[in-house]
Amino acid sequence: MVSQHRATSAESARREQLLDAAEYLLLEEGYAAVTSRRVGARAGLTPQLVHYYFHTMDDLFLQVFRRRADPGLELLREALGARPTLRQLWELRETSVTTSRFNLEFMALANHRKAIRSTIVEYYRRYRQIQLDAFTAALTDLGIPPERCPPLIAQLAMIGMTQIMTIDVDLGIATDYEAVSSFIDEQIQGLVERQQRASNS
Repeated sequence: MVSQHRATSAESARREQLLDAAEYLLLEEGYAAVTSRRVGARAGLTPQLVHYYFHTMDDLFLQVFRRRADPGLELLREALGARPTLRQLWELRETSVTTSRFNLEFMALANHRKAIRSTIVEYYRRYRQIQLDAFTAALTDLGIPPERCPPLIAQLAMIGMTQIMTIDVDLGIATDYEAVSSFIDEQIQGLVERQQRASNS
């Protein structure tokens, strides 16, 4: 039994080595660099082991994606499960364990591999729905009717801005985003004060 446990642990460790190697190559050189030969060499293992643990390269890519995406989804659920305010949603930015580079590489990869595309689409559909539910609740708490500010508009505006800012920071072309943050903070504060005046009247 001890021997079997050690064998299982060794297999798990090798599998993680391969996933680490694939992710490294993806982030440093792009998805096209993720081949069984390159992954095996990076992990210090044979290319044959890549196909032993992952039947296809699509399977390898999907496991790399899920290894980050699944924890990211859980973090988002936990963060948004306590009915955060609109300000907290803005301060939260993107709750994820993925990076913009990671996401962009998988978006590019999804254009060429249907199996990967369907998985990514399903993940982001769930991710965005959790966000939308949180924005809907936050706007309701502020007494803002949907016809004045549809939750989807608020979600796309705030999340879209944070994504663009994150990408720009990664690319090294960030500008004066403190001014953007200050502006959004002022708008949110105005909504909060309006709601407080309405409650006191």
